[in-house]
Amino acid sequence: MPPPWILTTPASRGIGLHLTRHLLRSTPLPIIATARTDLEGTRAQILDGLDVDPQRLEVLQLDVTDEASIARAASRCRALFSDTYLHLAFCIPGILHPEKSPAQIEHANALQTLQINTLGPLLLVKHFAPFLPRKVTPLFSPSGDSSLPAAATFALMSARVGSIADNAAGGWYSYRCSKAAVNQLVKSFDIYLRQSAGDKALCVGLHPGTVRTGLSREFWKSTPRERLFEPEWAAGKLVDVVRGVGVQGRGRCWDWKGEEIPP
Repeated sequence: MPPPWILTTPASRGIGLHLTRHLLRSTPLPIIATARTDLEGTRAQILDGLDVDPQRLEVLQLDVTDEASIARAASRCRALFSDTYLHLAFCIPGILHPEKSPAQIEHANALQTLQINTLGPLLLVKHFAPFLPRKVTPLFSPSGDSSLPAAATFALMSARVGSIADNAAGGWYSYRCSKAAVNQLVKSFDIYLRQSAGDKALCVGLHPGTVRTGLSREFWKSTPRERLFEPEWAAGKLVDVVRGVGVQGRGRCWDWKGEEIPP
């Protein structure tokens, strides 16, 4: 069997961009990255300064609010990887409209939040789940210095504020709801994978902390310097968490330190 492959979506900026660069440097596998627009520009950003084989990277058009584009990307992956499987996926679309009170909830903003943060990952699961291994699939054995987890892992971007048990401050109504739903998706999809793949595939949720990206821009000044992470550093920590939690940590949400966040 040829080596498996990796998916990072989206990968045009922020954490997704740096996850893709990190995985190109630290693994030998081919990578599918996605962007809504400017595929060549995204590819150039990802490869900039890296001493890697550029043939390992393909950038596909994908917009999580457009299911047809997700289906087209999945179709291209099916053509490229018909005789192997998806070993690692980071599905991390995200947007934030931070409402402080119920009066600030706007239908259009809330709908966009749920479309991108919740329905986006749901549709990515729908179209990319078939690429994960089954119980009978022989797994790739990563080398000791690889960033790859032993089992195929489908990682979804959650957030600490998606935790109902941890909610002591309120606010951020649409964002909290969207991420709480992601935690439920993580659990449900992992149950499906346990049934279809046993210990060969799993799903986890991730919380990267406050990262210096466009999503958190208005909070950069109010976040203590030691709590505001650069995206390159955050990407490395998330890869470490995915590699470290293993099948024992399946179906749950983990922060950048490798500590569990309650649902």
